[in-house]
Amino acid sequence: MSSEQKIRWGIIGPGTIARTFAEGIAGSETGKLVAIATRNPGRAGLGEGFPGARIVEGYEALLADAEIDAVYIATPHTAHAEWAIKAIRAGKHVLVEKPMALSAYDADVIFYEARKAGVFVGEAFMYLFHPQTSRLVELVKEGAIGEVRIIRSSFGFDMGTFRPDHRLFSNDLAGGGILDVGGYPVSMVRLIAGAAMGGGFAEPVTVAGAAHLGQSGVDEWASAVLKFPNEIIAEVSCSIMANQDNTLRIIGSKGRVEVKDFWFAGGKQGGTGRIEIIKGDERQAIEVEESRHLYSFEVYAVAEAIRGGRGEFGFPGMGAEATVGNLRVLDRWRASVGLEYGIEKAARRVTNIVGEPVVAGNSVPKRQLPGLAKPASVVALGFEFFPNFASASLTLDAFYEAGGNLFDTGFVYGAGKTESIFGDWHTSRNVNREDIVLIGKGAHSPLCYPDVIAKQLDQSLERLKTDYVDVYFMHRDNPNIPVGEFVDAMDAEVRRGRIRGIFGGSNWTQARMDEAIAYAQKTGKAAPAALSNNFSLAEMLDPIWPGCVTASSDDWKEWLNERQIPNFAWSSQGRGFFTDRAGRDKRDDEEIVRCWYSDRNFERRDRAIELAGKLGCSPIHIALAYVIAQPFPMIPLIGPRTVAELEDSLSALRIKLSREEVRWLEGTGCATCDICE
Repeated sequence: MSSEQKIRWGIIGPGTIARTFAEGIAGSETGKLVAIATRNPGRAGLGEGFPGARIVEGYEALLADAEIDAVYIATPHTAHAEWAIKAIRAGKHVLVEKPMALSAYDADVIFYEARKAGVFVGEAFMYLFHPQTSRLVELVKEGAIGEVRIIRSSFGFDMGTFRPDHRLFSNDLAGGGILDVGGYPVSMVRLIAGAAMGGGFAEPVTVAGAAHLGQSGVDEWASAVLKFPNEIIAEVSCSIMANQDNTLRIIGSKGRVEVKDFWFAGGKQGGTGRIEIIKGDERQAIEVEESRHLYSFEVYAVAEAIRGGRGEFGFPGMGAEATVGNLRVLDRWRASVGLEYGIEKAARRVTNIVGEPVVAGNSVPKRQLPGLAKPASVVALGFEFFPNFASASLTLDAFYEAGGNLFDTGFVYGAGKTESIFGDWHTSRNVNREDIVLIGKGAHSPLCYPDVIAKQLDQSLERLKTDYVDVYFMHRDNPNIPVGEFVDAMDAEVRRGRIRGIFGGSNWTQARMDEAIAYAQKTGKAAPAALSNNFSLAEMLDPIWPGCVTASSDDWKEWLNERQIPNFAWSSQGRGFFTDRAGRDKRDDEEIVRCWYSDRNFERRDRAIELAGKLGCSPIHIALAYVIAQPFPMIPLIGPRTVAELEDSLSALRIKLSREEVRWLEGTGCATCDICE
C-alpha cells in the first residue's frame, strides 16, 4: 500500500468508544471511515454519530466488503477475540479496542492468526502514541528524577449505584474495572519501569492483587502491587464504584513526576498536556501542546505499520509481546482475587474461540497401536501447564480440530486440574468419547503402591467424566513391591472395564517390565503392553526428576524393537535442547546442561540442524520426526503452551525420515549417503 493511499476503515460495534475513534479517523490524514457494521441498522443516531459512513447490517457483511482495508473492533469484551480472528481470516487489518481479549492466551491466538494471514493487528491504547507519553518516557530515561523506585497509577470512577443492565456490572460481558480500565495503569507502569531500565515494556516478577467483587461477581474496585526486576515497585488500582484521583506518580531518588489523567493527555480534541516534576518545594511544569485529536495518533500508527509491512505496532505502541504481557498481568491480577467470569467456564464456553462448534479434523495422521481397538493420532497432547479451562480449551480445541484424538492426563498433574479440564472439555464440546483415546496415570511416588491404583482411578474417572481410560500407566515404579502385586492391581481394573486398552509403566526399567510380563503370562493375567519412558534424539544423561527413566539408549531400542511394545515418549524433543536455548557456549539453563549436554548429543544436534537446513524446517521438527520414524511403535507426548506452539509441532508430521536419515542422525549411518553429500 502506497503512502498516499488512505486506509479504508470499517467499524464493528457502533458504541460510544467507536464514535470517538471515528472522530480520530476524521482528524487523521491517513484514514477514511467507509462503513460501520451493526446488527440493528435502524438504531437512532447512527448516521449522526458516523457521518459519511455506510451502515452495514451484520458484522459478516462488513468483513466481506472489498472496500474495507482495516477493521476496528468495538464490541463488548467477550466478542473481541471472535471478531478479531474472523476479520483477520477475511484478510483485514485489525485494531481491537482494549482489552484485546479476555486473557493473554486468547490474545496470543489473535496475534498468531494475524502472522499466518500476513495482516496487522494491534490493541487500541491511544495514549501511547501521544507526544506527551513520549516526553514522559524521555524524562525517565534522562534521569530527571534520578533512579525510579515507586510508581503509582490509577483509573477509577464511580457509577453511583449497581446497575445490573449495564455492561460494566455484567459478568456475562466480562465487566468490572480490571479488564475495562485496569489495562491503562498496568500498561503505564510497565512502560515507565521499562524506560527506567532503558528498554520497552517491563515484565513484573510478582503480581499481588486485592479486590471487592460485587453482587454480579465482577470487580468494583481493585488494586495490585507489581515488583519489577530492577526493584521498582508499582501500585496500580482501578474502580467502577469509587472515584480516584487518577494521577500518575513516578517517585525517584531525586524527586517525583505527576501526570493527571495521563490517558487523556491534552484532551480528546487536542489541547495542552501537563507533566509536573516535583523536587522538594520546587515544581516544574512541562507542557505538551497538541492540536490533533487524541485518537488520531493511533490511526496514524496503524497506517504507518500497514504501509511498512509490519504486523504489529512498533514502540511506543504495544506489539504482540507487550500486549500479551499486559494481559498476562491482568490475568495474574484476576487470579489473585479469584475473578473468573462465567463465560470462561466450561458450562458457558462451549464453542471454539470464534464461536463455532468444535469438530474433529483429519490433518493429524492416526495409527493402529497393538492392544488398542481405536486408531490413535501419531502424537499425544499433554496440557498440564494451563491455569484454567479457558486457557487449556484453546489448545484442546485446536488439537482435536486438526485431527488429534490422543490425550495425556495424570492424577498428579495440577493436583487433578488437568483431569478436570479434560472432563469439562469433552463434555462441553459433546465430543464422542468413543472417538477419543485417553491416557490416564496414577500411583506416582510417594504413593506408589498397588492398593492406591483403584482409589486414585476412582477420583480420576470422576474428574475425567468418563467410566474408563484407554491407556493406563503407573506413573512410577516402586522396586520394593513385588511386581506381581502391581500387575494384579491393573489386571483387576481391566476386568472391571475401567482400563479398556493397554496398561504398563511410566519410568520403568527393562528388568521390571520383563518381570511383570513374565508374571502375567505365568498367572494368566493381562500383561503390561505399553511403556511411557523418555525417548529423544538426545539421550537424557541425568534424570530430569527423581525416578525418571530414559529409553533412548541402544539396548532400550533393541528391547522395544523386539517387543514391539508402544512407548509413549515424554520430553520427546529434548526439552529445549534442539532450540536456541541450548548451545556449547550456553550454560545458563541448569536443567538442559545437566540432562542433555554431552559430545554425543551435540553431534546429533549438529546433524539435526544440518538436516533441518536442507529440508527447510527447524531442528526441533527433526527431533520430533526422528521419534516418530522409529521401527517400533513410538508416540511422542507433546506439551505446547500456545496454539502457535501446537501447530508448529504438528508441522513436523509432514516430515518423513527414511531409515538412512534416522541412522545418520544417530551417527551410525554411512558417511557417503545422500545426506552427507
